[in-house]
Amino acid sequence: MAESEQFFGNRLRVARTFNGYTLAEVGEAICTTRQYIQKLEVDDSCSPPSVTTVDALASLLNVEPGFFYSPLLDEVQEEECHFRKAKTTPVNIRTRARSYGTFFGQILKYVDSHVDLPVLKIPVENVPSPQSLNAEHIEKIAATSRLAWNLHPDEPIHNVTRTLENAGCVVTTFHGVSEKVDAFSFIRSRAVIVSNTAKGNTARSRFDRAHEGGHVVLHRGIESGDPLLDEQANQFASAFLLPRNAFIREFPKNNKLYWPKILEMSIRWGVSLQALIRRAYDLSIIDPVKYRYAHVYINKYIKEDVLASIAPPEEVPEILPQVISLLRDSKGLIVSDIAESLHVKPEVLNSFGIFDSPGSNPPKNVIYLEKQRKI
Repeated sequence: MAESEQFFGNRLRVARTFNGYTLAEVGEAICTTRQYIQKLEVDDSCSPPSVTTVDALASLLNVEPGFFYSPLLDEVQEEECHFRKAKTTPVNIRTRARSYGTFFGQILKYVDSHVDLPVLKIPVENVPSPQSLNAEHIEKIAATSRLAWNLHPDEPIHNVTRTLENAGCVVTTFHGVSEKVDAFSFIRSRAVIVSNTAKGNTARSRFDRAHEGGHVVLHRGIESGDPLLDEQANQFASAFLLPRNAFIREFPKNNKLYWPKILEMSIRWGVSLQALIRRAYDLSIIDPVKYRYAHVYINKYIKEDVLASIAPPEEVPEILPQVISLLRDSKGLIVSDIAESLHVKPEVLNSFGIFDSPGSNPPKNVIYLEKQRKI
């Protein structure tokens, strides 16, 4: 690129935070100062960097030099992201997670130019405002969502990720950002759910994705940041995964908590022991004393090997692998071709679990890719 072309500093900032670098670390790596990198990112009147500086930045940040020379019009903003446990997530970590969302949005935009993904199916159009949305509303909306998404009203959900993808959400994962980010979601032309793979707790991942699905159903168009929204999404996930009538029938009604049955329910419903106990408490099956005792008992007496033995299978997002296979088979496009179109290195796509995988076929009849291919 010529030095006279416009350099877009917001692209540098997104690429830097995506890779987890501070301003000082980037400055040191390319033999300049923190102040200069900051000026490039925020000062539109700053003179364009030299070709050698751009080449060094691109090499460090796993992008091509051309990445910096087109406007970034759809950066994911803080107010549109619903973060799981937002209050305990530091701003810099949320910023890095949002950069993941921005890069993923670029990938989706490319995919949308070739493949028609499932249309978002929102089960309830007129959701009450968060301030007037109560627990009973959420119970009913969770039950309606099950029916709208072709789930049995009183049976366990075999695969939460597949359910959300069939409902038109695009689910992806990230790793290496921080254990302090469990999951987050945002809605543009598509609903995107991003969950963290770092903790390796499959029951928790299912709940996290159901939680973000709750934001998609309950809080479209609502600015994020209010703790009430997070609590409502928790209530949705609990009611969605553990429907009220079935749960009340199955949870043991002994004077003391009957742990063999509770462990059996954890396996059957694919949720953690903590989620089961919280659901029992919210439905007034157990009182505050039993609720407190149950948490102490789980932490003190339920061993790690027992928890591992009752954990549900890992759920892998399926839409993007299918898209990559479809693009490869129908158009001969591989990951490096997609990366080149986006002016990034293949390692960026690899961060989202997007790899070339010749010979690996996705399960049949799982996600319907409408029309399969755009001409």
